[in-house]
Amino acid sequence: MINYDIVSAIFAFVLGAAIGSFLNVVIYRLPLDLSVNEPERSFCPSCKQPIPWRHNLPLLSWVVLRGRCATCGAPISFRYFAVELMTALLFLIIWRNYPWQIAVAYWVFIALVIAATFIDFEHFIIPDEITIGGTIAGLIACTLVPQLMERDRRSVALLISAGSAALGYALLWLILEGGKLVFGKKRIRLDQPTTFTWIRQGDDADLVVGEEKTLWSEFFARDSDQLLLYCANAKVAERDFGDTVLRFHYNRLEVGSDHFELDHLDEIRGTVTQIQIPREAMGRGDLKFLACVGAFLGWRAVLFAVFAGSLFGSIIGLITLLVGKRVWSLRLPFGPYLALGAVTWMFFGEWLFGWYQSLLLR
Repeated sequence: MINYDIVSAIFAFVLGAAIGSFLNVVIYRLPLDLSVNEPERSFCPSCKQPIPWRHNLPLLSWVVLRGRCATCGAPISFRYFAVELMTALLFLIIWRNYPWQIAVAYWVFIALVIAATFIDFEHFIIPDEITIGGTIAGLIACTLVPQLMERDRRSVALLISAGSAALGYALLWLILEGGKLVFGKKRIRLDQPTTFTWIRQGDDADLVVGEEKTLWSEFFARDSDQLLLYCANAKVAERDFGDTVLRFHYNRLEVGSDHFELDHLDEIRGTVTQIQIPREAMGRGDLKFLACVGAFLGWRAVLFAVFAGSLFGSIIGLITLLVGKRVWSLRLPFGPYLALGAVTWMFFGEWLFGWYQSLLLR
């Protein structure tokens, strides 16, 4: 006799692996503004040759080909296999632990979470197609399956979903703006005077301080942001300055009473002793991503994701600092930690909530 539990579990795992294969396409193409539909077939990131179906089987092909392109032999990142396996396992776990209506909705959510996580890790952005599209998908899912909000009436579930999405966005907006006021500037005193260069690269520039190299645009999230270099000496537009402060905006430079348009400069160099950099608590994509979490999982998940994400991010950030990463060049995406907090709530939220209540009643 057919064991339908085993058959359905296999189906969930295989479907998850196939969806994971598609997510790899999304993760690679979406940040590069490439269509996820054209070309329809996947292609090698190195030689750009289409990958035939027999070399594009989820999980199996990467193992059989030992992580290399069958055409050019270039290595294929382990990330492709990891995304497929992670998606397959999570699809299976969700299927085994939730009624099918909720499981299907959570499949959609987990696919969005995985795509957002890997894109944010690599590019430090979460595209609107995932955040705004995911929020809309969450509202639709809660209307069709009100049990996601633990309600029977669809209208009530929709209102709770929309309110939770709004709460997620507003909560992180307050944290973002409050963090900017309190921690929006960071001054780093270098151990000794260090050479620096600002070199134009097309529409952007490279800032190199000692052995550290950072893309210029990464420092400026707002028009009001300023980056200050406290210099022992500097050379700007063939003019020499000594013991001065270079006050950079994204598109212009102030040196005392002198003003320079960065569009008209190719290179700035000198010796710096201190740096003051503008900082953001997080990117605005994180706000929209938390709205997506709220739309699917509700307001309690929003609060838990913020708390758990901050905890996870702080631990990783501390470890990164302990291994010697410079503070001024450090970038940590917050989206993946919000995602981890949301997934933790999805599987263990009720147990954690009950445990916390029990502590309060003691």
